[in-house]
Amino acid sequence: MTTASLQEFVAPSRYIDSDADNVVAFARRVAGAARDATAAAVALYYAIRDGIVYTPYCDFRSPETYRASACLARGSGFCVAKSALLAAAARAARIPARVGFADVRNHLSSRRLRALMGTDVFYYHGYTELHLGDGWVKATPAFDRGLCERFGVRPLEFDGLSDSLFHPYDMSGRRHMEYVRDRGPHQDVPVDAIIETFARCYPALTAAGDPVAPGRFREEAEPLS
Repeated sequence: MTTASLQEFVAPSRYIDSDADNVVAFARRVAGAARDATAAAVALYYAIRDGIVYTPYCDFRSPETYRASACLARGSGFCVAKSALLAAAARAARIPARVGFADVRNHLSSRRLRALMGTDVFYYHGYTELHLGDGWVKATPAFDRGLCERFGVRPLEFDGLSDSLFHPYDMSGRRHMEYVRDRGPHQDVPVDAIIETFARCYPALTAAGDPVAPGRFREEAEPLS
């Protein structure tokens, strides 16, 4: 892919708002001293994976739930928001980045979340793709280390060289996550499509509206058989 064709993945977009003041400052603070783009991407990945609390309890009807700068300001977000934030911070550091999506079957969840969703399929699970070296590398900054420890799942590491996606099994050998549909990469978060899908597939979760405390999901965490 040529430099010209990568320009759209460095430019700010509506939800991957890499020109937002807080995103620019965050990228500079975390990755400003990195020796190269790969080191910068790795530093940003870990800062977002562990510094932004994962929560699936969000107001999924609000566009702000999906915006990178809003996720950073809240200090919490679900997989799509955290992936958008990693893409935005990478773009602010002049690393081409985009977001990717897949439908996944998650076999580990809290009883409350499973009841609200009515299914173990997570539609539009989000991850980030970063253009490093000669190609795109996938990174998933969703589950922070503390939450992984509560669930008994190995936290995903990222070296900037190979894809970092969820392991199919947890540390006890139980099935953890299964990818069932690849929705491919996007230059920006397809918010309208996600809101429509969530409202149709997760009516109880979407109707819950206002988010609960970001730490609620961690408190609920227990592997389900």
